[in-house]
Amino acid sequence: MRAIQITEFGGPEVLKVSDVPAPVAGEGQVLITVDRAGINYADTHQVENSYLSKTELPLIPGGEVVGHTADGRRVVALIGSGGYAEQAVAHAPYAWDVPEGVSDGDALALVLQGTTAWHLLKTSTHLQPGESVLVHAGAGGVGSLAVQLAKLWGAGRVIATASTEEKRKQVLELGADAAIDGTPEGLKDRILEANGGKPVDIVLEMVGGPTFDESFAALGRFGRLVTFGAASRQSAAPIDPSRLMKGSKTIAGFWLADCFANPQLLGGPLTELFDLTAGGKLRPLVGGEYALSDVASAHEDMRARRTVGKLLLDPTR
Repeated sequence: MRAIQITEFGGPEVLKVSDVPAPVAGEGQVLITVDRAGINYADTHQVENSYLSKTELPLIPGGEVVGHTADGRRVVALIGSGGYAEQAVAHAPYAWDVPEGVSDGDALALVLQGTTAWHLLKTSTHLQPGESVLVHAGAGGVGSLAVQLAKLWGAGRVIATASTEEKRKQVLELGADAAIDGTPEGLKDRILEANGGKPVDIVLEMVGGPTFDESFAALGRFGRLVTFGAASRQSAAPIDPSRLMKGSKTIAGFWLADCFANPQLLGGPLTELFDLTAGGKLRPLVGGEYALSDVASAHEDMRARRTVGKLLLDPTR
């Protein structure tokens, strides 16, 4: 079968189409004919071996697929790796039936980015009605869903950062109350201004480096900041514990992989997200579709912040 297999670590240039043996489902697994695979920012880290979990070669990237099983089910699955291919294997508890009213692109947007947004707001920061929420990369896969979910769940004010005027307009259309430039310089002041001069209650942060520092500085009393990525590939300044005590602030970390030991931590939120989407209350943002042979361009576009929402890979092209 056709697949993207990397045999060396590096940038987008190592992503090349190869002919590899088709996978075989073992006991407790399902074989999926892939209609679309999801492309994630984490994939760019995995390809260069800078991800939280180290990667072994050779590797077929891609942690999620939507497609059909031999018995005709349409499923979306989390698979760890192997998604950039015509066929993939998933452990049965991590393959969920996709209901009517939810497209392939919707399902891929929800299975990883959607469940991440769900846990960021519900599990990590315990959003309460009326609280203010700052969402970084509001036009991205997680951010675009987090903006909508925060509003659905009663946030008092949702502020999103985005890198271009077009993206800022897009997050406003998704329901954000304010959209600001996410450039680190002067970011704290722009956050406070967007929140009526007040610090924010919750920050969803995935940029790292000085963006993390500026966001923490804009956090109010009893505020919660959750970090779930480092897109800038920069480290934030160390936080002295006394800075947490003053203001009773919380810094949390979130990595969806820590939910994998219990499929219900994924399946429960996913069912709720499917229902919201099928009912027209949640709109996953599908930002682009690439042929298998163009996956390097997808990674280049993502790293250059030229993309919005969820990116899809079509293994048939």
